[in-house]
Amino acid sequence: MDRLTALEAFAKVAETQSFSEAARRLRSSKSAVSRHVAALEADLGARLFHRTTRSLTLTEAGRDYFARTSRILADLDEANASVTQLQAAPRGRLRVNAPMSFGFLHLAPALGDFLARYPEIELDVTLTDRFVDLIDEGVDVAVRIGSLTDSSLVARRLAGIRRVLCASPDYLKRRGVPQTPDDLKSHDCLSNTNINITREWRFIHPDGKPWPIEVKGRMSANSGDMLRVAALHGHGFVHLPTFIVGDDLRAGTLVSVLDPYIAQDLTLNAVYPTARHLSPKVRAFVDFLAERFGGEKPYWDAAA
Repeated sequence: MDRLTALEAFAKVAETQSFSEAARRLRSSKSAVSRHVAALEADLGARLFHRTTRSLTLTEAGRDYFARTSRILADLDEANASVTQLQAAPRGRLRVNAPMSFGFLHLAPALGDFLARYPEIELDVTLTDRFVDLIDEGVDVAVRIGSLTDSSLVARRLAGIRRVLCASPDYLKRRGVPQTPDDLKSHDCLSNTNINITREWRFIHPDGKPWPIEVKGRMSANSGDMLRVAALHGHGFVHLPTFIVGDDLRAGTLVSVLDPYIAQDLTLNAVYPTARHLSPKVRAFVDFLAERFGGEKPYWDAAA
């Protein structure tokens, strides 16, 4: 027995006091409606209607059951309408996760435009450089840099991320300009402790082979922004993406070196759980990210 269909048949018969009228409103046959009600009575072990040749009335059990099932069916209709409305327009609470530096420098300034475009969406943004499990932590969309390893998620590529090795003009004047990655062994290098292999910087030979270099330095930090400031003050080389140091490169306060030896294999992605039945709020946000940050050469990389 399809219990929901049986409940709907019973409720419609109770409302109309007629199997024929209930069948017409349900776009079914009188015999089918009668079978559903009979199956429901058999399952409950109780008669729901007094039936005579001239009248059809609810029994005491039927009246109580109708009062309860009417509320259930009304709640179900309301829930269906709510989901339909959510699917029709972007609205509701949207939980977003992003890396610290990218979140502060680029995502935060863009969110005002997103909220203005979609006034019925509420944003809950978390910035962290640790790995976040979207499903376990209830995140709708994450902005991530790197490759996707979780097959249960969907990644939409937004843009390429260009990395540079750079230092201040003052540091280069004092310590010299390296000509190959091996020259970094005699330089101060500012390392990011968020990276698994903190002191190993990876370059590539002109023929494409890996060229890892063990670097040293007196300072490390878990923040690219802090390392940028240290480099600006002449404390050594940093290996950072242009979305952090692009303005400094354009201004000449940092100077990039060894560009041909740096692998450019990072991407900026919008990551979210499976695309099946993707909600309008998630789709709207991912499309917005693609519009704002998409392209092979994003705005922060222009002339950097």
